[in-house]
Amino acid sequence: MRYFPPPRALTISWLALLGLLALTLFAAYQPLGAFNTVVALTIALIKAAIVAALFMELRGDDGLTIVFASAGFFWLAVLFWLALADFLTRPGFPPRLSPWL
Repeated sequence: MRYFPPPRALTISWLALLGLLALTLFAAYQPLGAFNTVVALTIALIKAAIVAALFMELRGDDGLTIVFASAGFFWLAVLFWLALADFLTRPGFPPRLSPWL
């Protein structure tokens, strides 16, 4: 039997995602310095947890499904980490502008 979330849960999650979107937009224009990235990533993590719990139906599934979904998110984090490590260790970073421009 397929699990369908009740309309109230869908409405609450939709309102929560809209609220977090507004919070992201508000935080993007605040002069927080390097802390701005931390705030944006924290809000994005909360949004991803809402989507995973409700729309990927991980809230009502067994443990094996949650383990494999977690492994997928872990692998995605490893790929982002490796790409960032490659990007930051390149010799031409940060790029210098040409004196002719």
